Amino acid sequence: MAWARVCLWAVCACALRVALATVYFQEEFLDGERWRNRWVPSTNDSRLGHFRLSSGKFYGHKEKDKGLQTTQNGRFYAISARFPPFSNKGRTLVLQYTVKHEQKMDCGGGYVKVFPAGLDQRTLGTKSPYYIMFGPDICGYDLMKVHVILQFKNEYHENKKSIKCKVDGFTHLYTLILRPDLSYEVKIDGQTIELGSIEYDWQLTSLRKAEQADWEKHFLDAGTGKPGDWNSELDGDWPGPMLQKPPYQDGLKPEGIDQDIWLHEKMRSTSYLTQYDLSEFENIGAIGLELWQVRSGTIFDNFLLTDDEEYAESFGKATWGQTKGPEKEMDDILTKEEVTRAREEEEEELLAGGFNEPQRFFQRFHRFHQHKEL
Repeated sequence: MAWARVCLWAVCACALRVALATVYFQEEFLDGERWRNRWVPSTNDSRLGHFRLSSGKFYGHKEKDKGLQTTQNGRFYAISARFPPFSNKGRTLVLQYTVKHEQKMDCGGGYVKVFPAGLDQRTLGTKSPYYIMFGPDICGYDLMKVHVILQFKNEYHENKKSIKCKVDGFTHLYTLILRPDLSYEVKIDGQTIELGSIEYDWQLTSLRKAEQADWEKHFLDAGTGKPGDWNSELDGDWPGPMLQKPPYQDGLKPEGIDQDIWLHEKMRSTSYLTQYDLSEFENIGAIGLELWQVRSGTIFDNFLLTDDEEYAESFGKATWGQTKGPEKEMDDILTKEEVTRAREEEEEELLAGGFNEPQRFFQRFHRFHQHKEL
């Protein structure tokens, strides 16, 4: 009975946490062709590629795995969805989605962009301003990385670390977390692959120092009170002793300084990195895809923007987490069937005396594995 009560409490606590989460945008494409009422394709160029709703050649669940799929080789793609504008000032921002390169991506983007509310969806293109660009980009063996680009003072800054993306043909879950303490985290398939400081990993420390002219060098010693013989009418307001503030040391607490006083958020003056905070965007209002692909077939699904890391994790488990296993099982079955057919065709050609080029069999065999290997 005690164990049951503990389990019930845990379930209720989890439900409360989810209820408190703010979900700014969530898209699973579960209502058929009605997605076209929410997503607006750009008409900026007649040569832009078209999207369709598809779960691909193999999947974990035919309906749940349906997403936006690119359909034409050698094209730019541009499409977006709008939502009520919001600011993430003082709050965590989580951007998450799934992407599947079942066509064996050789060169092209698989990233998403987060845009200001003022985005003109019909003219969306390479020059459209954005706040965040996040996700995989592949081109040959030289480029296999996860982009994490942030806009700051109308300039785009990319993470200095090299974050490797997944390059197989299966669906993968990409998560970016930006926190108000200027820390960040990148996850793939629920596993942390990179984390650190927005200030340092985007090489923006010089921008922070530029704002430090307004940094207050002293603060009131809260541990002392007004002397008993102090006469406010004669002596004026009690100024209190002032302590010199040590130089900023990336959150480290110098000796002799109370921990509560030294906390980063407590010591930050009102002008210090607030007008242009590196993790804050004032008018977020759209999400979309604006990219180039040499070979089409990529599927984008399970888009999420929220302020709650736990909600994002639970959403990932309820979507990608439920279908990743069955997806691989279906792919294994199809691969075995294709290999069997290839062998049968080879035997028929040998019996007919028409298989004079042994290399043809190996070419056929490797063609069946293109969606699994680089």
